[in-house]
Amino acid sequence: MNRLRVAVIGVGYLGRFHAQKYAAMNDVDLVGVIDISKTRAQEIAAEVGSLAYTDISSLIDGLDAVSIAVPTSSHSEVSVPLLEKGIHVLLEKPISAHIHEAQQIIEAAKRGNAILQIGHLERFNPALLKLSDDIRQPMFIEGHRISPFKERGIDVDVLLDIMIHDIDIILSLVKSPIASVEAVGVPVLTNDVDIANARIRFESGCIANITASRVSADVMRKIRIFQSNSYISIDFAKASVDIFTLNQEKQIQHSRLTMNESDALAAEIRSFIDCIHTGSAVLVDGPAGLRAIEVAHAIKASMVVPKR
Repeated sequence: MNRLRVAVIGVGYLGRFHAQKYAAMNDVDLVGVIDISKTRAQEIAAEVGSLAYTDISSLIDGLDAVSIAVPTSSHSEVSVPLLEKGIHVLLEKPISAHIHEAQQIIEAAKRGNAILQIGHLERFNPALLKLSDDIRQPMFIEGHRISPFKERGIDVDVLLDIMIHDIDIILSLVKSPIASVEAVGVPVLTNDVDIANARIRFESGCIANITASRVSADVMRKIRIFQSNSYISIDFAKASVDIFTLNQEKQIQHSRLTMNESDALAAEIRSFIDCIHTGSAVLVDGPAGLRAIEVAHAIKASMVVPKR
């Protein structure tokens, strides 16, 4: 198997972890880390045993793939030229803040015949992967994703920063068009919405109720799924699952699954590299990333936001 020449663009909080995962792979050469901060690039390069750059121009020739972990506002600017050159891209979520830019990114991947994977990390959570065959036809889904305020990620509102995770998961579980959306949001610590609740009704009859907050005292990443004869509760933070089912005697049976400690980011990056080697389809492609932000925009458009 040929070793792939890979770089990481943007080595802030998330990009640093990408660099660490690549550096530990036997079939990857991490040829460079790129950041607009020369000091930061040098720091992470020294940490992972790579070279530091402030732009990618000198690395493009011979480069096979990149992870892009720059601010969302720069996703299109950074990814489109690389994709057009046939360089495979793992692009951190969300694909973009704007629908037209997401479409440009997808088209660039097509023109360059390049793999584009969107970094919706929760799709690689072992709890969700374990239940892929058990979730059949959900009729009610309730998601809570709350966390304390952090300075990173505030270039977008809470919908694209946090709620986008659950939007993507729900769209992967409910194979039905959306019939209507209702939402409310409140700007608390920034000029954008920091806490939001959305109610999505699908044409199948399924209703999803999602709450996302980046101004909470606690951390919670849970989703509950109700379907005929079963109720499934997934705690993404603890990688645990509670399953309640109704047997033939109409008795409720409860089972708890605790996943072995795992590294979802390592699994995501491993999958990306494997898809490059084999040419197989990625789990979260560009169109999936686009659908997620389309729904986020629909939520924002329907949102009642109190005046400050």
